[in-house]
Amino acid sequence: MASLRIAPFAFAALPLLASLAALPLGAQSAAAVLARLDDTAASFRSASANIERITHTAIINESLSETGSMKMLRDKGAVLLYIEFTKPDVKQYAFSGRKGEIYFPKIQTVQEYDVGKQKGLVDQFILLGFGTSGRELTKNYTVKLAAEETIGNQKASRLELTPKAAKTREFFTKVELWISAEGRTLRQKFYQPSGDTSTVTYSNLVWNPALTPAALSLKLPAGVKREFPQR
Repeated sequence: MASLRIAPFAFAALPLLASLAALPLGAQSAAAVLARLDDTAASFRSASANIERITHTAIINESLSETGSMKMLRDKGAVLLYIEFTKPDVKQYAFSGRKGEIYFPKIQTVQEYDVGKQKGLVDQFILLGFGTSGRELTKNYTVKLAAEETIGNQKASRLELTPKAAKTREFFTKVELWISAEGRTLRQKFYQPSGDTSTVTYSNLVWNPALTPAALSLKLPAGVKREFPQR
């Protein structure tokens, strides 16, 4: 998940096997991971998980670890995301349509952002690994299978994604995804042009839980101050 598309499964079994047979070993492995992502993208509706985010600031060589939970939902074509960090500081994020919000309970303040001009890019990063098909990955990124690793107690294939679009590279020079045997994302790592990185690890991941849009909105007490930093 950054600091803040979906195609159905379209590979017929026989053509896929025929094409894999003609590829070298490394390409076969990458193609197999991308095929798993096509499969999960076709069925993705929602997700929930516990998360740990480690943000590394290169210029001072320091890292900050935050833990919390996330919920994600595709509702009538819209992408909704809710993240709550509980340690070391409580902080909540909500994204829906053109609007992004960050709530700081300690100071009873909500910051509201209009992401309309960058909505396509925001949606792309939110869904990266959660509903993005292998076909879309190869459309938007140069994809390389880097290694087979273990996240927690699960085997995972680590993909290296290099953005093809110059606009995307203004935000991230590279993204890594760790994909399980079921085609689900266990970890993401985003590399920024500054050298800063953000690594998000998912645990207790539930695929397609029953969620409503209301469950992904901020629950604000009366009297909360609302700020608009873009103005």
